[in-house]
This record gives sequence, structure tokens and C-alpha cells, in this order.
Amino acid sequence: MMTGKIIRGVGGFYYIHPESAEKDMLVECKAKGIFRNRNVKPLVGDNVEFEMLDEEKKLGNIQEILPRKNALIRPASANVDQAVVVFALSFPKPNLNLLDRFLVLMEKQNLPALICMNKTDLASDEMIAEVRKRYRNSGYPLLFVSAAQKEGIEAIREYLRGKTTTVAGPSGVGKSSLINLLQDGVQMQTGAVSEKIERGRHTTRHTELMWVEEDTYILDTPGFSSIELFGIEKEELGGYFPEIAAHAGNCRFRGCAHLAEPDCAVKEAVDNGEISKGRYENYQLLYEDLKKKTGYGRRRDT
Repeated sequence: MMTGKIIRGVGGFYYIHPESAEKDMLVECKAKGIFRNRNVKPLVGDNVEFEMLDEEKKLGNIQEILPRKNALIRPASANVDQAVVVFALSFPKPNLNLLDRFLVLMEKQNLPALICMNKTDLASDEMIAEVRKRYRNSGYPLLFVSAAQKEGIEAIREYLRGKTTTVAGPSGVGKSSLINLLQDGVQMQTGAVSEKIERGRHTTRHTELMWVEEDTYILDTPGFSSIELFGIEKEELGGYFPEIAAHAGNCRFRGCAHLAEPDCAVKEAVDNGEISKGRYENYQLLYEDLKKKTGYGRRRDT
């Protein structure tokens, strides 16, 4: 029996990098029917035991999924240590509501996140200053990089070292270009951005784990244009904004929603600049969105 890590899963086939093997070696495996009976599906990032059926053709069967450190819903993956969310500062213009939605999901899944803002070479000083100010007190590390100019790449590499990191972001932000720079010998397909709608062409079509260096993997994921906050109640939301959670304990009322209540420490922190107004406004928008989805505030027929 051999052990390895699932690098990719496509159409019921799982491609496994055996432990201590050369970085380019992959074994194509199918999962035994026993997993279906258990209602368990192998995930990219899973450590598994597998049986080699054909040494020459590199074919095998997965026999057992080893215990998981965690299992993420989006992206569907296992044993991930942290997340890097990549957005462009310009072309396309950053949708910071979408960024905050992603950060909320990472908080929900208890996954540390780094914000990586690409395309500094195309951005104005004002845009860079605005983003820096907005996330200054958010608790998230923030990197400004340029894949085109190869600037900031070593800072990302240092953050990744020794960990498995999911790299996510909208299409067209230069995610694949950054990964090409981080991983020697890999040339992922990169797509141009549509000038009409400033959206990227989807160039990553499946979730894939990529070897960077010893004990260091990148989980590349398809680009997204929207994120739904499934499984999150409106009462939980403030706890998923670290800077709001830091002040919530000082509110006058227990269970304060930080919207219209008097003596709200969070609103006071917004007024004095300790919490970004833009981040707080997105909190309000997400709260109202969750409120509608749970049926609160809807008119009922009598």
C-alpha cells in the first residue's frame, strides 16, 4: 500500500502525487465503491492510501482516505492551511463587496486569509491608498503586487512556504499569472480581460493542487463572480468581521446588531476611524441580505 496526496479530481478520476516521489509523478486512481456507501467523496488535498495496479501506466485504486485536518465547502478541498484571495486594483475594478463576502466565508471556515491586490502597475496612488486604508484595521495581511512587473512575488512565496494554500479570486485578476511566477516550470493558461465588461475569461476550470516546493502546495480554483453566504445566520455575521468582533463586547446591549441600537461601540469605532466606513457599509449590506433570506422583514399574508 502506498500513500499520497490527491492533486486533481476530474470526472471520477483522482490524480495522486505519491509521498516522496518526484514532483511530476502522478498516479491515476479511481475511488472504491465503499466510499459511496459511506457517503464520502475524496477531495483535492486529501491524503490517501492507494494500491498501485499498473506500475508502468501509473494506475491505481484509492483504498482509504486518511483523517482530514479540515474540509472546505468552497473551494471543495481538504487539509488547507490558509487562503490567499487575489483581486486586481484596476481592470477589472475591484468589487470590494465580493472580497468581503469571501473573507466572511474564510472566517466561517476558520481559515486564515491574506489579501493580495494585483496590478499595482495599472492602479493610481489614490486607489492603492483607499484599499490600504480600508483594510488597515481588518486583521488581514495585505500585499500589493504586480505579476506583470514581477513585483511582490517573493513576499507571497514567503507567506506560502511550508503550507497548503487555496488561491482564489474573480476571473481576470491575474491569479494564474501569479501562480506561473510562484511555481517554476508551470505555464497555466491565462486569459485576456474583456474590454466591454471588464471580466476575465475563465482560465482555471477545475480545482487543482500544485507543488511549489517541499511541503508547499497551492490550490488553484476557478474564478468566481458571485458568492452566496450559505449556512451563515445574520446574528453570526459581526463575528466574521474581525474589527467589528473586537469592539462588539463594548456595546450597551447584548446581541447588538450594530445597526440602529444606541450606545453601539461598533458604530462609535466607525465614527472615529477605527473601523473602515466601507467595511462597515458592506457589513450592513450583508446583514440585510441575510435578513431577507431568513424571512425576516417579509410581509406575511393574513
